[in-house]
Amino acid sequence: MQDLKSELTEMIDQAEWDWLVPHVQRDAIVIVDTNLDLADVGVAIASDNVMSVQHWIGEGLISKPTQAQLTDWERDRRKRFTTLIVQPYVLVQTL
Repeated sequence: MQDLKSELTEMIDQAEWDWLVPHVQRDAIVIVDTNLDLADVGVAIASDNVMSVQHWIGEGLISKPTQAQLTDWERDRRKRFTTLIVQPYVLVQTL
């Protein structure tokens, strides 16, 4: 798992809203609370750790974006995100 976490950590990048729009359109965006480590969430998803993922969903720490969030991001097109692609998802944290 440590190798996977190291690999995913290296893949973390920043993106602007415009880059994320196609992923929103295919319902692939997952918002990760900033209190969680993006690479840890990526490892849990990639390794199919259902217990951790379900716990985070239950605690509201990972979720799909709401319509209000999408509207806000569309309004502020300079909004930036920390991102990690874990197919088929794009994990994002707002900056």
